[in-house]
Amino acid sequence: MAASAGPVLSREEVDRALARLGADRDAVESALLALQDHPGLRLLEGAELSGRTLERWSVASRGLPLLWALFDRYSEALASARAVRARKAKPGAPELAELSELLTGDAVTVPGGAVPDAPQLLGAPAKLVERISLDALMARMNSWYATVLEVLSAADAVWSALPARIDLLLAELHRVRTLAASLGVRTGSHPIGDDLAGLEKDLTELRTEVRGDPLALWRPARVPAQRGTVPEGSAFAGPAGVVDTERFDRAGRALDGVRVELEDLLRLRDEAEERLQGVGDLLQRADATLAEARRARGEVLAKIASSDVPAVPGPASALRERIVTALDLRQGGQWGRLAPLLDALEDAAAKELARARQSLTEVTQPLAVRAELRGRLDAYKAMAARLRVSEDPEVLERYEKARWLLWSAPCDLRAAAAAVARFQQSLRPAQAEAEAVQAQEAAGQSPVDGQVQGG
Repeated sequence: MAASAGPVLSREEVDRALARLGADRDAVESALLALQDHPGLRLLEGAELSGRTLERWSVASRGLPLLWALFDRYSEALASARAVRARKAKPGAPELAELSELLTGDAVTVPGGAVPDAPQLLGAPAKLVERISLDALMARMNSWYATVLEVLSAADAVWSALPARIDLLLAELHRVRTLAASLGVRTGSHPIGDDLAGLEKDLTELRTEVRGDPLALWRPARVPAQRGTVPEGSAFAGPAGVVDTERFDRAGRALDGVRVELEDLLRLRDEAEERLQGVGDLLQRADATLAEARRARGEVLAKIASSDVPAVPGPASALRERIVTALDLRQGGQWGRLAPLLDALEDAAAKELARARQSLTEVTQPLAVRAELRGRLDAYKAMAARLRVSEDPEVLERYEKARWLLWSAPCDLRAAAAAVARFQQSLRPAQAEAEAVQAQEAAGQSPVDGQVQGG
């Protein structure tokens, strides 16, 4: 055997190297056995793959038998070194030189294609055979192991995370579609039906992709240039990354939104009759208010001398036609079309009632003005009595004039308002005199009060 190109190990260094390499060999064997039982391996071997997964697995699938072959070479080389060490309890210089070559030199012959360079890893051009050291062989086994494990773990993570959840979501989707059909919501006839059909198509395509190309939904934590390299101290750790569930999550959110809309339609089905009755009640109140406005307008025209009394609008016949349409939709169970129509009807009926009330207010405004003038006239009459001028000829004449105008028909509001103002003005002299007397009396009492306080 050729002499080792490196330094010759001492007996203690040889024993430590053998112990370390033996421990590494046992760790590799345990890792390979676990890899052989990996659930991702069974899934990949039995699946019809496509896309990125087919590409990656067509290369990585050669890794496991290759790893066992390399492990056998490693074990054989280690066994040879142990046999040399067992010759003598205290090996001499020739044995130490041979052991140094076996343990640290390029003493292991492996197929060149089976040990590609680390930066290229898989599929790179290689020599037919190559001699490497045990440490180099261990490092390259680790690289192969990391490559195979990454594919197995990624596929297993995706298959564990998505297929069952997709099936559950599809089952829920079918239940929602059954509910939608019971509400008259079908594909092509309602947006919700189209949404449900689109969701089913998306989920079916996603399930097919997950089963055939799970790696398309795997997002590794390491960049591609780092794949196949294993950090020190983590030779047999699983790859880091996350399953891309965005499409699944988006479909779930969309189905939740559709379910909410269908719940609104269910509520509409239960409340439609009551809500339509409410619309009818609003219109009846609007009709009654308009009838009151028309009656009041006739009264105003008869009792108030005014030519600008607004006309009262007629009933909303177009709105009643829409109510008939809503009743037909309810009878036919077309809840999707009924929902927006009923919302619009409720809004229109409320506006119709508000319009009728506004019309009544505008029509009866002259009567309200007359009532206000009558109230002011009575208040001024009471003031005249307090001032003791109610029998004054001028005051009495102006009061009678205002009263005659306010209680005559038709009433001239402008003339009546002017008469009430003149009656109020006739009270001002007496009111001013009463205020002056009160001021004098208050001033005359002030000194007396001051004397009392000072005494």
